[in-house]
Amino acid sequence: MAEQALRKAPLGGFHGGSAAAHVTAAGPATRLSLRAGADAVPALSKALGLTLPQKPKTSASANGRHALWLGPDEWLLIDESSADLAALAAKADVLHSAVDVSHRNTAVLVAGERAAEAIASGSPHDLSPKVFPVGACARTVLGKIEVVIFRTGEQEYRVECWRSFAPYAFALLAEGAEDAGL
Repeated sequence: MAEQALRKAPLGGFHGGSAAAHVTAAGPATRLSLRAGADAVPALSKALGLTLPQKPKTSASANGRHALWLGPDEWLLIDESSADLAALAAKADVLHSAVDVSHRNTAVLVAGERAAEAIASGSPHDLSPKVFPVGACARTVLGKIEVVIFRTGEQEYRVECWRSFAPYAFALLAEGAEDAGL
C-alpha cells in the first residue's frame, strides 16, 4: 500500500468576522470532480450512495456526503468523512470521468444572520432565499477567483475554492463578515 502525503490545512486556525456573520475554515474532506452522461447517472448515484442532482443550482446530501450540480454533466462531490469517492465511482462500471481534487480544493464556512451579506461583499451572485434556497449551489466568482457556493442551512454557506486562493478568499469573506456586523 502506497503512503499518502499528509495534507497541511491551508487555513489552519483562521477565523474572523463579527457577531452577525462569522467565517471559519472547513474541516478536512475528500472531493471529486465528476463528469458523466445522463445514462451513467443511475449507476453512479447507486455507487456513491446519493442521487446525483439533475437540475441547475441543486444538490443532494446524505451522511456527510454532498453532490453539487455544476453543469449538465458535471458535479462536485464532497465527503466530510474522507471516503475514497473515486473508488466508489469506479464501482459503477459506467463511462465517466472521476478526478480526486481533494488536494486542490478547500472550503471556507460562512454562518450567521448576515452571512449572505458577507459573501455578497465579494460575489455578484444572488443569495436571496427565494433564488438561492437551502441546498442551492452555484459556480461563480468571489472577488477575482472562481468559487462554488453551497447553501447548507438557513444561515450557513460553504464556499469551495482552490487551496492556492484560500487565504485571499478567507480574507475577503472575513472582511465582508466584519462589515456585515456594522
